[in-house]
Amino acid sequence: MPSEKSTQNALKGHKARITDTILRDSHQSLLATRMRTEDMLPAAKMLDRVGYWSLEVWGGATFDACLRFLKEDPWERLKTLRKAIPNTRLQMLLRGQNLVGYRHYSDDVVKKFVERAAKNGIDVFRIFDALNDLRNLEVAIRAAKETKAMVEATICYTTSPVHTHEGFVEKAKKLVNMGADTICVKDMAGLLTPWAAYDLVAKLKATIDVPIHIHSHGTSGLASMSYMKAIEAGAEIIDTAISSLSSGTSQPPTESLVAALRDTPYDTGLDLALLDEIADHFREVRKKYKQFESEHTAINTKILVSQIPGGMISNLANQLKEQNALDKMTDVLDEIPQVRKEMGYPPLVTPSSQVVGTQATLNVLMGERYKVITSETRSYFKNMYGSPPGEIDEKVRKLAIGDERPITCRPADLLEPELDKLTRELSSKTKSIDDILTYALFPVVALEFFEQREAGTLEPEPLEQTEKPEGELQSVRHLAPSEFNVTVHGESHNIKVAGAGHKVEGKRPFFIMVDDCLEEVVVESLTEVLPTTAGEIERSSVAESSRPKARKDGDVTTPIPGKVTSIKVTKGQSISDGDVVLTVEAMKMENEVHTPISGIVKRILVKIGDTVNPDETLIEVEAE
Repeated sequence: MPSEKSTQNALKGHKARITDTILRDSHQSLLATRMRTEDMLPAAKMLDRVGYWSLEVWGGATFDACLRFLKEDPWERLKTLRKAIPNTRLQMLLRGQNLVGYRHYSDDVVKKFVERAAKNGIDVFRIFDALNDLRNLEVAIRAAKETKAMVEATICYTTSPVHTHEGFVEKAKKLVNMGADTICVKDMAGLLTPWAAYDLVAKLKATIDVPIHIHSHGTSGLASMSYMKAIEAGAEIIDTAISSLSSGTSQPPTESLVAALRDTPYDTGLDLALLDEIADHFREVRKKYKQFESEHTAINTKILVSQIPGGMISNLANQLKEQNALDKMTDVLDEIPQVRKEMGYPPLVTPSSQVVGTQATLNVLMGERYKVITSETRSYFKNMYGSPPGEIDEKVRKLAIGDERPITCRPADLLEPELDKLTRELSSKTKSIDDILTYALFPVVALEFFEQREAGTLEPEPLEQTEKPEGELQSVRHLAPSEFNVTVHGESHNIKVAGAGHKVEGKRPFFIMVDDCLEEVVVESLTEVLPTTAGEIERSSVAESSRPKARKDGDVTTPIPGKVTSIKVTKGQSISDGDVVLTVEAMKMENEVHTPISGIVKRILVKIGDTVNPDETLIEVEAE
């Protein structure tokens, strides 16, 4: 029960403050993080006039999405928004030692990243660790304090047999001692019920003296009610999203909460008419990104079981769509709780949500649990992300890492300084320290971005498809001849010929992307698949595989299409059955590819950055 002190505080009332997520988490949760800077800027002046406590504009998946899909420099986005919004605190989401990536980075990279983020415009760093391992927050918190920015240290809220409110309060006390200016309760999956919100906030207010900030998602339909009870218990700040990009897996609508609190002791004082103007702008913007919307971003009370956070659902749906397996979504949602239990009940927030979600997806797609194990899953079982909250399933751990012993130290203690080495490596390819940091976080994606920037060929994913007369095949402007728009019976479809496999009995498999869904189609020629009035498609326009078909026992291939991110062996090297020979990125996770036999590496047929498909020989291993 709430203490007498906390109840008295709640009855006194306090002005509720609002952080709006319209420029970050709302579109990450609903539109797979695809909103472009150009669609944010027209609303910047209005957003700056509102009087928010802060605007969340950066961090989370936006950094990756800017580079990978939008072909924008994320640092330039931050500087542009800072210039356009000079009077409101700008806030970012920082994954502790993971920064905005999916692994731990060395301390020198963390310090420099935080320094540069503050220099480019961040006022508030919301810093969290996916496992609530406070060791992983120490360096980022110290770095943010040194910049004089505000530190919002974060507890990742979840429910499980190993999580309690008392445990969360103990962590909050330690975070305040580490220098937190505010404490955020980050309810990424929308699990916080109204009475649990009241109880947790009351316990926090009875123990610590810094402001409490509540972040939730509308996925379960509980968030607005939970916000009201949290405010009653003493929470000073809540996260909302402008109504036209709110609810479902996003945050509750800003205007609704402002109206609900008007003429109460918690009145926000915000102008509903101004908020309505902003909503109108983003209502039109949302229409541009319809292709990234998913049926899985609406209210879904099954989330109370699967616990998938809002920001992950739209991306997970997109990943399944890319693998032509969107029909497996229910199976994946059912698999996630089992994988989470086997991993010791981690809170599901990036990167742990990505690790659990991707492994669950592979378990379903492969038809056999843990047949393919990602590099990140192996790292998790080695404690390379930190200490799991609960006990690990040792049988599954053994599948992942064999007899290797997990570490017990702070993971980053094992990392050598990286910044000087990276600076030397990239001296001819980068323009600034910000570029070097970008490369440190996403090396393969960054190098491709830098090359395209230098060549003047940066082009984001197409949003709108050109309407053409029925049956006409038309090449999309600025894209390779192997990408087309086809309009059939009034419906337009985007088609990409992603690659060609190897002929079998006179027929060749082509990897065809139809509206971003991967299809393997076996045909004699492309004209069987793509009827055209525009003439024959030139053979040179199709990316046929130059690699031989995997036939022999020692031919190494990939189980799913992806991009090569590292090569672990050299020609002539002796390797053993099961050794990792390369990694392939698929679904934003690295998947290890193993040699099927022991022997000598005879040929390496790929290089880092190559796109590879199943059935191709990537490395040839010859038995000794």
